[in-house]
Amino acid sequence: MFLKSFETKQMLEAILGSIDEAIHAVNSDGITIYYNQVAARLDGVEIEEVLGKHVLDVFPSLSKETSTLLKVIETGKPIYQEMQTYKNNKGQFIDTINTTLPIKVGGKIAGAIEIAKDLTRVKQLSQKLYELQAKVANQKNKPKATSGAKYHWDDIITSSPLMKKVIAQAKWASQSSSPVMIYGETGTGKELLVQAIHNASPRRNGPFIAQNCASLPESLLESILFGTKKGSFTGAVDRAGLFELAHGGTLFLDEIQTMPPDFQTKLLRVLEDGVIRRVGSTESYAVDVRVIVAMNIHPLECLEKQLLRSDLFYRLHVFLIELPPLRERREDIVLLANHFIKKYNLQLFKSVTSMEEKVVQYLKSLNWPGNVRELENTIEYAMNVVEGDLIRFEHLPAMITKETTHKEKETVLLRPLREALEETEKQMINAALSIASGNISRAADLLKIPRQTLQYKMKKYGLQESSSF
Repeated sequence: MFLKSFETKQMLEAILGSIDEAIHAVNSDGITIYYNQVAARLDGVEIEEVLGKHVLDVFPSLSKETSTLLKVIETGKPIYQEMQTYKNNKGQFIDTINTTLPIKVGGKIAGAIEIAKDLTRVKQLSQKLYELQAKVANQKNKPKATSGAKYHWDDIITSSPLMKKVIAQAKWASQSSSPVMIYGETGTGKELLVQAIHNASPRRNGPFIAQNCASLPESLLESILFGTKKGSFTGAVDRAGLFELAHGGTLFLDEIQTMPPDFQTKLLRVLEDGVIRRVGSTESYAVDVRVIVAMNIHPLECLEKQLLRSDLFYRLHVFLIELPPLRERREDIVLLANHFIKKYNLQLFKSVTSMEEKVVQYLKSLNWPGNVRELENTIEYAMNVVEGDLIRFEHLPAMITKETTHKEKETVLLRPLREALEETEKQMINAALSIASGNISRAADLLKIPRQTLQYKMKKYGLQESSSF
């Protein structure tokens, strides 16, 4: 009988402890008999500090008149949905909505129990919404276009040693005004890192301007970056370029390898002397701009294919930071997925709390050619179609899911092209190094590639200079 009673008590405590609301129960003398972890977190105390003690001894800011628990014990009447704002033991202001009920045994008051729902976060969000609404209401015209960096170090979600090394390099770069070159595959988060660098730099209060250079003809790129003078061509007006607009701040140029080679010479000149001239103008302007560039093709490959001028490369790669693809930081996949679930819970008014294990394992098994962006798009799709609080396999987009039998056949018959090419490349490099007795210059000649490219590929595949076939 005692064992049964003990097991029932344990089960009841486990049930109450799993509820995501603060629960505080006292006996008829005001002594705490139950107090869960949520209540302890809100009040800024430990459970042991409250259990077995009188309410007023633990919370001296309360009195017999203001304590809802003591009031219910005295009156025997429940109190429903009462708003409460108080300062907890850590000095934080907490907003709750409380329901306090009497506990009756045999018709007599044996104590009281209070259930409190934390509204602190909801109130903060409501206040932010109110402030935004007030700002919009004060705007006479349409919303103004703004440019700036919103991301900081805390916005980079990772537990990967590779990414932590990247962040450390970026933090060093943030304290300098030297150019930064960032390489990463599409979707790895290059602009997020660039914005974090700007916001941690001495230029954080200056402008941050980003421009993607892909597919822009030289004449348009020149007018965008350097500005124009009225009358210099049909329809031209006096307009400042991005270098002028970024004065005192940071200019981020993405996919710089797509710039026409002739224009790269003009950009190099600006980087060297800090002076720009608007298209069609004879006047020059001195600008103070920190330039950060990014590319989704490795710089050494860009040099090999003559997509990037060598003189511009050497001027820009003072800090060269390489962002690892998601497949090389698999420990971040679930971490990022959970982050995106929280993000889209707010945006889509959902209440998803987890993913089934099959989904977790499947996400971890994919190579993610689109990297973090592809993972986010996958989670966003799932969040749009899910009902309830659990993402299941059927909620994933059809593009990334396949029948098991088809996947097994594909695995047997085919290998990913990138994987096959990398394996072949690795074997050829090993063979060349073996023939050249470890001499890198001779091995590069045998492979008909620049020495720098060979060194980069050796580093990529973890090959030593003394490597043998």
